[in-house]
Amino acid sequence: MEFQSSKGIFLQIADNLCHQILEGLLKPGDRVPSVRDLAEEYEVNRNTVMRTYTILQEAGIFDNKRGIGFFVSENAVELVRTNEKTNFFAQDLPDFIRKVKLLKLNSNDLSELVIEIKNNDIHENQ
Repeated sequence: MEFQSSKGIFLQIADNLCHQILEGLLKPGDRVPSVRDLAEEYEVNRNTVMRTYTILQEAGIFDNKRGIGFFVSENAVELVRTNEKTNFFAQDLPDFIRKVKLLKLNSNDLSELVIEIKNNDIHENQ
């Protein structure tokens, strides 16, 4: 994973783990990698990973079973999806709309783009 300087590393790791949950790579009830293992994988300090796990636990996305480790909570998918939607509407969508206006794109341009994306998704899933 390549980190960006515009956002804290612990938040970028949290985003990555949340995306893994949405993609089904981490499922409710799954044990997540230990703090040590994930720190080694991302080549970061263990405290950074612990901070990530703490915010995900506080958000209800991870459960901590003392002495056993961290697990994906049963309602993690719903929580992550809700958070992602909120962030999308607050951050990504306004930027997208601004760019559409700057480029003077119309509904036909956007329709063609959506069709192209759908066709690419269909081909990738075959």
